Amino acid sequence: MATWRDLTTYIRQEFRVMRDEPDEIRIRISFGSDPDTEERAQVVMVAREIFDKKEEWVQIATPFARVDEVDLRSVLEEVGNTTVVGGIVIMGEHVVLRHSLPLINLDINEFLDPLELVAGSAELLEQQFTGRDDY
Repeated sequence: MATWRDLTTYIRQEFRVMRDEPDEIRIRISFGSDPDTEERAQVVMVAREIFDKKEEWVQIATPFARVDEVDLRSVLEEVGNTTVVGGIVIMGEHVVLRHSLPLINLDINEFLDPLELVAGSAELLEQQFTGRDDY
């Protein structure tokens, strides 16, 4: 898989798409299969980015809290101690976990593993720091 078109075609086939734009696709990833508990979910944005006006990258990003709702130092310490992929950024009013990958020669597992890790980590952070399931 080496093109944005190939990646978005795969995403449309495998995930619940919430929004589909030329350079961004938003999907919903659900967690939990226990019928006795409410299923949690995470909205994930997968975006095409152009680095140095020539190199295509894929950015995986998902918000998990509002900036004014959390102690950013505690969030950063937790991510520093527990998260394998991604980094924390502030985008608008939200705290977001995101990770970027070069699109050229991208294998599906090189996309899926970080996607699952980013979404799952953000879900745990959201649960830990807000106690809700807003994103």
